Amino acid sequence: MSNPFESTDDAYVVLINELGQYSLWPAFALVPAGWTQVFGQAAREECLTYIETHWTDMRPQTRQTEGAASAAAAGAQG
Repeated sequence: MSNPFESTDDAYVVLINELGQYSLWPAFALVPAGWTQVFGQAAREECLTYIETHWTDMRPQTRQTEGAASAAAAGAQG
Protein backbone atom coordinates (compact mmCIF):
# COMPACT_ATOMS: atom_id res chain seq x y z
CA MET A 1 0.00 0.00 0.00
CA SER A 2 1.35 3.44 -0.91
CA ASN A 3 1.40 6.50 1.33
CA PRO A 4 -1.57 8.77 0.38
CA PHE A 5 0.48 11.85 1.34
CA GLU A 6 3.16 11.12 -1.26
CA SER A 7 1.15 10.11 -4.32
CA THR A 8 1.67 12.46 -7.25
CA ASP A 9 -1.40 11.07 -9.05
CA ASP A 10 -4.01 11.86 -6.38
CA ALA A 11 -5.81 15.13 -5.61
CA TYR A 12 -5.06 17.07 -2.43
CA VAL A 13 -6.39 19.97 -0.40
CA VAL A 14 -4.63 22.42 1.92
CA LEU A 15 -5.84 22.70 5.50
CA ILE A 16 -5.17 25.31 8.18
CA ASN A 17 -5.70 25.11 11.94
CA GLU A 18 -6.42 27.81 14.52
CA LEU A 19 -2.70 28.40 15.04
CA GLY A 20 -2.17 29.20 11.36
CA GLN A 21 -0.36 25.92 10.64
CA TYR A 22 -0.90 24.38 7.20
CA SER A 23 -1.25 20.76 6.16
CA LEU A 24 -1.31 18.91 2.86
CA TRP A 25 -4.25 16.50 2.99
CA PRO A 26 -5.56 13.85 0.57
CA ALA A 27 -8.80 15.08 -1.01
CA PHE A 28 -10.55 11.76 -0.39
CA ALA A 29 -10.03 11.93 3.39
CA LEU A 30 -12.34 13.72 5.81
CA VAL A 31 -11.02 17.01 7.18
CA PRO A 32 -10.03 16.37 10.81
CA ALA A 33 -11.57 18.34 13.67
CA GLY A 34 -9.83 21.66 14.25
CA TRP A 35 -8.77 22.07 10.61
CA THR A 36 -10.36 24.07 7.77
CA GLN A 37 -9.85 23.62 4.04
CA VAL A 38 -8.35 26.76 2.44
CA PHE A 39 -7.22 25.51 -0.99
CA GLY A 40 -7.87 22.72 -3.45
CA GLN A 41 -8.84 20.20 -4.67
CA ALA A 42 -5.68 20.32 -6.78
CA ALA A 43 -2.53 18.45 -7.72
CA ARG A 44 -0.02 17.77 -4.95
CA GLU A 45 2.53 20.24 -6.34
CA GLU A 46 -0.07 23.03 -6.60
CA CYS A 47 -1.02 22.50 -2.96
CA LEU A 48 2.63 22.49 -1.87
CA THR A 49 3.19 25.74 -3.76
CA TYR A 50 0.17 27.26 -2.00
CA ILE A 51 1.58 26.25 1.38
CA GLU A 52 5.05 27.60 0.58
CA THR A 53 3.52 30.91 -0.55
CA HIS A 54 1.16 31.41 2.39
CA TRP A 55 2.96 29.80 5.35
CA THR A 56 5.98 32.05 5.65
CA ASP A 57 6.49 31.73 9.42
CA MET A 58 6.45 28.18 10.78
CA ARG A 59 5.83 29.28 14.37
CA PRO A 60 2.27 28.88 15.64
CA GLN A 61 0.41 32.21 15.62
CA THR A 62 0.33 32.44 19.41
CA ARG A 63 4.13 32.28 19.48
CA GLN A 64 4.39 34.82 16.65
CA THR A 65 2.27 37.24 18.66
CA GLU A 66 4.32 36.68 21.81
CA GLY A 67 7.56 37.25 19.88
CA ALA A 68 6.26 40.49 18.38
CA ALA A 69 5.09 41.70 21.80
CA SER A 70 8.51 40.90 23.34
CA ALA A 71 10.31 42.73 20.53
CA ALA A 72 8.02 45.76 20.89
CA ALA A 73 8.57 45.84 24.66
CA ALA A 74 12.34 45.62 24.20
CA GLY A 75 12.21 48.46 21.65
CA ALA A 76 10.18 50.63 24.02
CA GLN A 77 12.75 50.17 26.79
CA GLY A 78 15.74 51.13 24.67
